[in-house]
Amino acid sequence: MAKTDTRSGPTRRTVLEGGVATGVLLATGIPVYAEPAGAVAAAASPTPAPTMPISLRINAKDFAVELDPRTTLLDALRNHLGLTGSKKGCDHGQCGACTVLVDGRRINSCLTLAAMHEGDEITTVEGLAEGDRLHPVQAAFVARDGFQCGYCTPGQICSAVGMLGEARAGWPSHASADVAAVPVALTDAEIRERMSGNICRCAAYPNIVAAIRDAAEGA
Repeated sequence: MAKTDTRSGPTRRTVLEGGVATGVLLATGIPVYAEPAGAVAAAASPTPAPTMPISLRINAKDFAVELDPRTTLLDALRNHLGLTGSKKGCDHGQCGACTVLVDGRRINSCLTLAAMHEGDEITTVEGLAEGDRLHPVQAAFVARDGFQCGYCTPGQICSAVGMLGEARAGWPSHASADVAAVPVALTDAEIRERMSGNICRCAAYPNIVAAIRDAAEGA
């Protein structure tokens, strides 16, 4: 006569039997847990994010776009307006590849929302040249071969343009010997300090510094 197991709760045998059954189901492709049909349909058709009309002035032109209010300025430029000169590098404001000018001041466009810049004058690398005539910083980068792969170059150039404006206005930096000097004397150490937020993974830094120095001196 078989002995009846009177213990409560799972036993070693039931645990092993359950594991074997699960393994068989997985091996045959049968889902162990079936999702309700309604849940699957909801996952396949997410609710679209709300959008809002945004007017941006970029490179002296007006643009009207319909954007998710969470869209960064960088994504608006690249994905919605076709201005792909500004690059997405780290997407955390640490590499400077996305640098653009807003009202003449350099910013990381990956760290700000497009909706915050209605009414501002935004300049990207595409807007620096005047027709076929390169901006002095662009021309200096070409003359000094201030790039290798070129990925960081748009951000480097926009940052340099903004930085030269800061130096002319007398904004000091950590490397400034005379914080009251106007304009700031742009030594190599000063340029390196002021451009430290722009990373070049190709390490073209000596040529970048030389290009910025030439542009500052009007060479």
